[in-house]
Amino acid sequence: MIKPLCFVIMPFGIKRDIDGNEINFDTVYNSLIKPAIEAADMTPIRADEETVNGIIHKPMYERLVLCDYAVADLTTANANVFYELGIRHAVKPYTTFTLFSSNCTLPFDVNFLRSMRYEYDSENHLTNLKENQQSLTAQLLNSKKEKTTDSPVYQLVDGIEFQNSVAHEKTDIFRDKVKYDNKLKNQLAKIRNSKSTKEQKINAIDEIISQLVLENQETGILIDIMLSYRAVEAYKKMVDFVNDMPFHVQQTVMVQEQLGFALNRLGEHDDAIAILEKVIEKNGPSSETYGIMGRAYKDLFDKARKKGNEVLAESQMDKALETYLNGFEADWRDAYPGVNTITLLELRGDKKKITKLLPVVEYAVLRKLATKKPDYWDYATLLELAVIENDEEKAIANLKQALTFPVKETWMFDTTINNLSLIRDYREKRDENNDIPEKMISLLREQKGASPTMGNLN
Repeated sequence: MIKPLCFVIMPFGIKRDIDGNEINFDTVYNSLIKPAIEAADMTPIRADEETVNGIIHKPMYERLVLCDYAVADLTTANANVFYELGIRHAVKPYTTFTLFSSNCTLPFDVNFLRSMRYEYDSENHLTNLKENQQSLTAQLLNSKKEKTTDSPVYQLVDGIEFQNSVAHEKTDIFRDKVKYDNKLKNQLAKIRNSKSTKEQKINAIDEIISQLVLENQETGILIDIMLSYRAVEAYKKMVDFVNDMPFHVQQTVMVQEQLGFALNRLGEHDDAIAILEKVIEKNGPSSETYGIMGRAYKDLFDKARKKGNEVLAESQMDKALETYLNGFEADWRDAYPGVNTITLLELRGDKKKITKLLPVVEYAVLRKLATKKPDYWDYATLLELAVIENDEEKAIANLKQALTFPVKETWMFDTTINNLSLIRDYREKRDENNDIPEKMISLLREQKGASPTMGNLN
């Protein structure tokens, strides 16, 4: 098992503190900090001295932000150390540990931090090495069990939020919002948008990877490659690539969610659910995580249904319904788990609950349309709601709107078609009118694989 990474923020070589005392930081690292981290069953990463135009080299900057743990030596009040510590405190509420030499006086701005004091004499000796090692190791081990906020930003500014977007949008807007290597970014976009076969696209992505040293790449490139495999439905390649990612990127919420997504598409539903449950356990409830997990339970339900195992199908439907509802309640702005909740209620014929919940989900979509750039999913959601309401005119209008947006990944059409097919099948079992879902399914199938516009339906 890959060990958690611990980023070490500290000066290098021999430096003097404000009183003129010499400190050999290589000795402090090799004799105290590194062994203490390793004893906590973590892998230490020491910050590189390389800078680009005064800014931390980007891969190192990303490790600083993404590593699960960090240790900062504040001795000598080094400017680079304080800069990096400030970045870390701004993005991580916990798992950042500070320490300093016994000869050092901390500046006012950080002297309130709960820092560990290590013994260091004027002759460059660590005089209480074993006890200091054990103390740092104990703090790191304890942080695995209990996350205590240590960032003054999060302590003093209650409930601070640096990102306030709906969870599921992060994969859709990722390439637009994150700046990284334009050459590779454009190469990947060209591959995805080409008229090549699926196999040719996969081979082209493989060729890009073969020329890269993944450990040295920007996080943006790594995630774009992962999403490019998703775009061409190369889910096995996607899973293998995630497993080859540097650990600090691999363990981010987005990557773990997408790993669950890919495993589910490969039919490894239980593995997908286990990964997503760990994401929720570690990071708390999320509409995106619950939404992907709900899809896994929904696929298990559909498999049991097709095999004629009605008892198992009902059980999996219950789990899917509960999971989707948890996702919608985690973020009422995210209509995806909401519309899936309503679809499953429709399969049950629970009109009473649908009547209560449907307007809420519809309002969430309409608010997004009013405040943000719309996409295929917004109108596909309204289409599905209109079908459930038996409003053909509204369904056609929303289908036309949905088809004005390029469908970048064919599974998006499949998702809508599958949902409408389930509605059709269960209405047929109840001897209800099925004209509207059948018509919408036919129209969507006609459009699949094309570059549709509104004129296709006129």
